[in-house]
Amino acid sequence: MVRYFAKRIGIMIIALFMIALVTFVIMHSIPGGPFTSDRKTSPEVEAALNAKFNLDAPLPEQFFDYVGGLLHGDFGPSYKYPGKTVNDFIYNGFPVSAKLGGITILFVLLAAIPMGVVAAVKNGKWVDMAVMALATIGVTIPSFIIASLLIYLFSYRLNWLPTYGIDTWKGYILPVVALGGYSISYMARLMRSSLLEVMGQDYIRTARAKGLSEVKVVFRHAMRNALIPVITVLGPTIANLMTGSFVIEKIFAIPGLGGYLVNSVTQRDYTTIMGVTIFYATFLMVMIFVVDIFYCLIDPRIKYE
Repeated sequence: MVRYFAKRIGIMIIALFMIALVTFVIMHSIPGGPFTSDRKTSPEVEAALNAKFNLDAPLPEQFFDYVGGLLHGDFGPSYKYPGKTVNDFIYNGFPVSAKLGGITILFVLLAAIPMGVVAAVKNGKWVDMAVMALATIGVTIPSFIIASLLIYLFSYRLNWLPTYGIDTWKGYILPVVALGGYSISYMARLMRSSLLEVMGQDYIRTARAKGLSEVKVVFRHAMRNALIPVITVLGPTIANLMTGSFVIEKIFAIPGLGGYLVNSVTQRDYTTIMGVTIFYATFLMVMIFVVDIFYCLIDPRIKYE
């Protein structure tokens, strides 16, 4: 187990280094810079700013200086917001996105798994077709359209829920539903197909031959193996939802991490782009690592080796 953990951590470190390198190269290959704007900046001012942030140094030196800061947990200063650092953006934006994403994940699991189980148990019946039709709609419709429809119906027409902000519990309802629509639909379809495949295995037929009820067959014998594909996609889903969605955060005026990333791209704020990208990649790798550990807890046949 120790060798497995050490190997995975080593792979994560190498992957993060490569992600930082590729992001750095891509950003510096694009014409212009963080101090290039529509308003003409004098060459003296631009040169002074480049010297202040060490942007006039050779690119290898800039990169390894940045990596050195990362080793100390410093994502660097923001080029566009004086007095602000990338750590400030992550510190302020991530808790907001993480809370919204955490509630969304709970909502997704509570909705998607029962939907998939019901559809699989009622395979070929009207319940199965209704659930799959709903799941297909959820997969195909973009989140911003779902958000717009929810705002029109529950805020404009019925005046039940607020249109922006998450200051109260009611403010979370529309963003959570809009953000989780795709994940619910995708996981419900995955749960159904996985459970149907497991239900056709020999050990399930043996359990039925012993006279066990269908409820015990499904929940005691089939669910464990059927959940493995769902857990596989759960890690990336958690990372995606908890690190912020610019579209949903923009529509509902939520000050999360997604907005900082998009704004930094449009403003060519190099350090913010790299910092948020590396933070997201680290979070994603940790979630995948946790998922791999859960494999062994769910199915004892899977070993760390």
